[in-house]
Amino acid sequence: MSEYDVNQDASDKYSLRGRVFKKLREDILNGRYQKNDELREATIGEELGVSRTPVREAFRQLELEGLIRIVPNKGAYVTGISSEDVADIYEIRSLLEGLCARWATKKITKDKIEEMEETILLSEFHLAKEHYEQLIDLDNRFHMQMYEACGSKMLIHLLKDFHQYVQKERQQTLSDKKRSAEAVAEHKSIMEAIRDGNAELAEKLADEHICNAYRNMVKCGLSEDKE
Repeated sequence: MSEYDVNQDASDKYSLRGRVFKKLREDILNGRYQKNDELREATIGEELGVSRTPVREAFRQLELEGLIRIVPNKGAYVTGISSEDVADIYEIRSLLEGLCARWATKKITKDKIEEMEETILLSEFHLAKEHYEQLIDLDNRFHMQMYEACGSKMLIHLLKDFHQYVQKERQQTLSDKKRSAEAVAEHKSIMEAIRDGNAELAEKLADEHICNAYRNMVKCGLSEDKE
């Protein structure tokens, strides 16, 4: 049995093709598959316990996202996320996360504020203990909570995709002690602005947070393409 059991109940969130796509997408974005690696339908189908058809369909979807290229009569090859893609993603994210924070000040509920406050408290605790793996999970949690608070399913969808596209780079930069401390402090300031209903400040802080994250990434040399 594969560690990723795609043969689940049909009522699952993802169709068979969708679950194969999700698995392959995660493997490309977390670095399991490297740039120019060939993806073989038969091998992946055997690994996931499915026929070639859902794998082939997932390949087409991955090509639409620009994560692989399909060469006729040759095969499918990983293109992944380039340094230029990362730069574009962070610039777009800075604008969209600012908008998200602005909308969240108008739509966030008391329960969601309490969830964000709890996330900040846990982040401060694990930062003091230098538990960086937990900090990465809590960073994800904070952003997802803010996305959900904005009340726009279209914006949530865009931000979640962009967040996932750079997950490998985010994990690396958040392993840095100085940047982790800065990120937690920035999250706290964003949360306080949202809680206080200061839409202009929340937007500004969220925009700056993403810009700071990218600047740190470039400084650490994490946005360079790895051949």
